[in-house]
Amino acid sequence: MYKPDHVICNNEKFDLYISKSQLDERIAELGRQIDEDYEGKRPILIGILNGAYIFLADLMRHLSISCEVDFIKLSSYGDEKVSSGKVTERKELDADIESRHVILVEDIVDTGLSMSFMINKLKERHPESISVVTLLHKKVATKYDVNLDYVGFEIPNRFVLGYGMDYAQEGRNLAQIYALSDNQNA
Repeated sequence: MYKPDHVICNNEKFDLYISKSQLDERIAELGRQIDEDYEGKRPILIGILNGAYIFLADLMRHLSISCEVDFIKLSSYGDEKVSSGKVTERKELDADIESRHVILVEDIVDTGLSMSFMINKLKERHPESISVVTLLHKKVATKYDVNLDYVGFEIPNRFVLGYGMDYAQEGRNLAQIYALSDNQNA
């Protein structure tokens, strides 16, 4: 498993920010919380591609409740480090979620634009409930009012990659989370 202290991605330096052991511990805690909250229910976890697939897979391995999974694909970044300000849907949901308990699984919520878009879109399909679990939340960057039911880590407004998150489609394979270095010359 590739776990360096820093990496170079698209000619920029990123330093270790959240270790694999920290991720494992927190995701196990989130799994226990979801198990308790959804005991006796059969939720459908909807992963937001591409970034959330690793988090969703690890989270599901910590669930003992019966559940289903499906994916949607959104884009608001393109190949940049900041949101474009508009959301593009690239893959629709396949599952019928009417009268179902939905748990949206996201890698990171910063402005809240994508999450707000997704919640409003899913409400049109009349689910029983919609909850949100995000691995990372940039609370200081949030501009849209979205309810996050489960948050792995609150982080400052820094650009991060690894553990499914990318920078221009690179870095998703990193087993840990890295933040853009303040010192690009080191």
